[in-house]
Amino acid sequence: MNLALILSFTALALLCALALLWSRWPSWLKGLLVVGVTVFYFFGENLVHQLSGWPSNDTLPERFVLLASVIEEPNAKTAGALYVWVNAIENGKPVAQPRAFRLPYTKDVHSMLNEGMKKVRQGVSQMGTSEPKVGKGGVSWLRPGNDEQVVKIRDLPVPQLPEK
Repeated sequence: MNLALILSFTALALLCALALLWSRWPSWLKGLLVVGVTVFYFFGENLVHQLSGWPSNDTLPERFVLLASVIEEPNAKTAGALYVWVNAIENGKPVAQPRAFRLPYTKDVHSMLNEGMKKVRQGVSQMGTSEPKVGKGGVSWLRPGNDEQVVKIRDLPVPQLPEK
């Protein structure tokens, strides 16, 4: 897949170079082509990072099963991060493909993930919920920290089997 993406970006750059050098397009159209290809490159790079296993900065699913976590504590150089691998729960069942997420570092979620991973190592599956943090009223995209989430982790309920 990576080779296909590299070849497609190379072909796009070659077509752009051909259009810029040998076409009789007006200069404003050539400038628009350069801007469009540049925007497409950064958009494509962002998509590639989300596809190839890089942790997503998206919000966690509303309900999920915790598989693993890695904690990067803050220091002088970095603000720290919490990396979690989860299976989203849809229609009462975990989805087949796990997903990696990157959360901003907070002590509360750090301690919750530590406790959850201890229980996972003991064989007790952990279920989590995520909901947007409730803030003040007003236009939501103007409030800082609107993308923060309230994450809760608890023991996964034992499935009840039907009687024979």
